[in-house]
Amino acid sequence: MSGRIAVIPAYQPEEILIRVLQEIRKTGMEAIVVDDGSGREYAMTLLRATDYATVLTSPRNMGKGCALKKAFAYIEANRDIDDVTVVTMDADGQHTAADALNVLRTAEAHPGELVLGCRELPHSAPLRSRAGNAITRRVYRLSTGSSVSDTQTGLRAFDGSLLPVFTETEGSRYEYEMNVLLECPRRGIPIREIPIEAIYLARNETSHFNAVTDSIRIYREILRFAFSSLTGFAVDYSLYSLLVYLTVGLGTAPSVTLSNIAARVVSAAVNYAVNRRFVFKSKNNAVKSALSYAALAACILAGNTVLLNALVEAAGMNRYAAKLITELTFFSVSWLIQRSLIFRKDDGKAGRRPAGKGSFSAGRKYLRGGQQAEQMRIAEGLGAAGGR
Repeated sequence: MSGRIAVIPAYQPEEILIRVLQEIRKTGMEAIVVDDGSGREYAMTLLRATDYATVLTSPRNMGKGCALKKAFAYIEANRDIDDVTVVTMDADGQHTAADALNVLRTAEAHPGELVLGCRELPHSAPLRSRAGNAITRRVYRLSTGSSVSDTQTGLRAFDGSLLPVFTETEGSRYEYEMNVLLECPRRGIPIREIPIEAIYLARNETSHFNAVTDSIRIYREILRFAFSSLTGFAVDYSLYSLLVYLTVGLGTAPSVTLSNIAARVVSAAVNYAVNRRFVFKSKNNAVKSALSYAALAACILAGNTVLLNALVEAAGMNRYAAKLITELTFFSVSWLIQRSLIFRKDDGKAGRRPAGKGSFSAGRKYLRGGQQAEQMRIAEGLGAAGGR
């Protein structure tokens, strides 16, 4: 068996999947197809796929993220991850076997890195692809401080040391791929890009991406952070306004400074609790992260106070409007530092091997038995389909 494995999640695959698998075989790569609950109508296509690939199956549609993690867990449970390199591809022919092999070879040359096959989207590309990629590029840069030219590419390769990390990354559907990109800077995993051919068949009509629901999933963590920040801001601004009103007799500078400091201390405590538990779901030491957050809050408070007073005193701006501008200014800074440093996940799991085949927890979750049992379930399902 080859140490090079192509993982292909497939939901209601068309005939082109077989041609993709035939091309993969010519490169010498091994292929694993994950049937993501496609149903009886697609059973014969998947039966033919077993001539060229190992086919894993889910009884119902679980989403692209679950399909990828099912394959990763299968590899962990059945292979020595020190000897494998994995490339993920789409089932609809939008990635060539030659590009997949090139991306995989780059990952072999740069162990411990995630390699992306990035497209330069032409003007002829579907509008939703160009618009979606443009939006997610900017959101990603805001979120991580790093740049990726094609956040939506499904052609990705990495060596086996990263399998435990990507198997544990949150997400069940299309948001999973964005979560992987967000997770890499958080764990100190470098991301490398190489150019690939941009292919759109039938103007991407075979894509199962839902522009509304899947976009919400992709931006979920960022939206949670925005909501958390809005909650903290509501506490901060309300308390600031109340204290400014109560301390107006002290004079402008003392009133603004004292009100801002008191409001920031209270809102920071609220914001920390919400971010740690609900936004980043951090399991890091609470005391350590609280001290780090306090240091960040102190720095932001200092900058916040200087800017606020400058806007009010030097620029003559209304003190309430100045507060709004100040908070918006520090929003991105706070997000980036919290995600990248304070609530950064422990990267000690990268490169660790499972204790033994089948012992990895995610493997137990996604695999019920070994390869033989999996193939028996596939055979039973395909047999039922053929007997309709």
